Amino acid sequence: MGTYGYVRVSSKEQNEDRQTHSMSELHIPPANVFIDKQSGKDFERPAYKNLINTLKNGDLLYIKSIDRLGRNYEDIQNQWRILIKEKGVDIAVIDMPLLDTRLNKNLMGTFIADLVLQILSFVAQNERDNIHQRQTEGIAAAKARGIRFGRLIKVAPDNFGELVKQWSKKQLGKAEILKMCNMSQTTFYRRRAEHGLIHE
Repeated sequence: MGTYGYVRVSSKEQNEDRQTHSMSELHIPPANVFIDKQSGKDFERPAYKNLINTLKNGDLLYIKSIDRLGRNYEDIQNQWRILIKEKGVDIAVIDMPLLDTRLNKNLMGTFIADLVLQILSFVAQNERDNIHQRQTEGIAAAKARGIRFGRLIKVAPDNFGELVKQWSKKQLGKAEILKMCNMSQTTFYRRRAEHGLIHE
């Protein structure tokens, strides 16, 4: 029987140390800890797929909390059943001792674990929906205040026309004018066209 851990953070910028520390305290070999730095909206994650292919009947899988497995209510339920029923794996949720399939495998124990799983996976999905709603409302409020999203537009300097004339007359080199305008070559030519200075 092998013991494995699954760790997930939502982005490459987030730190997985808290979860990996929990795995090391359980003496899970680092090679048996699978880490994804990706959203939990679905199970299309490379490390998770590798984990599923690695797990065998009788193995034990640790996760820190149910939302590390995923944030979609139905998907969490389905994956839980696949792991237990199809793969024959035991699962232990570190932050929720009631969710440990090694314990109380009688009818009452199974009922309680299923009930806790349903509640926690619902909470995980609800939190994901709330985050999305807050982001949508925040963006709408910011736009209403005139805040713009997307790439910043490079504004041509006030003396752009004069600089272009000097560049056209070979009084300024390309590298020099790009530096003075603080623009890439592509942006420079675009602004030049927008200002009608192509024929200068």
